[in-house]
Amino acid sequence: MTKPGTLIMYTDGSSRGNPGPGGYGVVLHWNGREKELSQGYRKTTNNRMELMAVIAGLEALNKPGLKIEVYSDSQYVVKAVEEGWLKKWIATNFAGGKKNSDLWRRFHELAQQHFIRFRWVKGHADNPYNNRCDKLATSAADGKQLQIDEGFENL
Repeated sequence: MTKPGTLIMYTDGSSRGNPGPGGYGVVLHWNGREKELSQGYRKTTNNRMELMAVIAGLEALNKPGLKIEVYSDSQYVVKAVEEGWLKKWIATNFAGGKKNSDLWRRFHELAQQHFIRFRWVKGHADNPYNNRCDKLATSAADGKQLQIDEGFENL
């Protein structure tokens, strides 16, 4: 499952309503070890949680220069990076009111420290790690210790 020298990151985001309570889930695989991350927010969107999952996974790393494969069921996140949308958004300073610019800037800064490839996986299908991330994300969204998504609520 894990390619030698590659960190594998599975991510998912969830929102109960759009906007509504939301959460993210992350499963990291590195050198035979596994770590899970999740957090819930009281009011957010699905796309923000999809992106926040990737950010949380990257922020959990304490070593720069890693080769990382991120598996996500979010076309929004995967295409924004792999098809160059984010580069255009950065170059135009998110002209036209592109949503989630706070999180995209945060991701972009973190991504500069690593070698990252995104891979799309079908959500709610037969991938056990994507399904685990979904469970982490929805449980976090349904939890009691919900954080404030400052970038969303303070617009």
